[in-house]
Amino acid sequence: MAQTPEKKVKEKIKQILKARGAVYCMPATGGFGKSGVSDFIVCDGGHFIAIEAKAGKGTTTALQDKWLAEVEDSGGKSLVINENNVGELNQILEDTYWERFIKGNT
Repeated sequence: MAQTPEKKVKEKIKQILKARGAVYCMPATGGFGKSGVSDFIVCDGGHFIAIEAKAGKGTTTALQDKWLAEVEDSGGKSLVINENNVGELNQILEDTYWERFIKGNT
């Protein structure tokens, strides 16, 4: 069975997170969890990161935007990753780590 474009993005995200040694899960809400929760809930370098995967012209929904804003408001980092920026995810996570390190130690 062929993978959807979004599934390909998710597979690349998983590869990057595994290579970094990040801890992550992919919650399946399916009516039982909180709607709008990101595709990936990540702990990397001691930091909480929510990653929403998209493909093509896919955009976040209002509920996803609300969740991503809640993560940011709580001190976490939220990212929307697609096939155009998935190759930069490792660098984005590195920049996130150092940005927080510097802020926390000034």
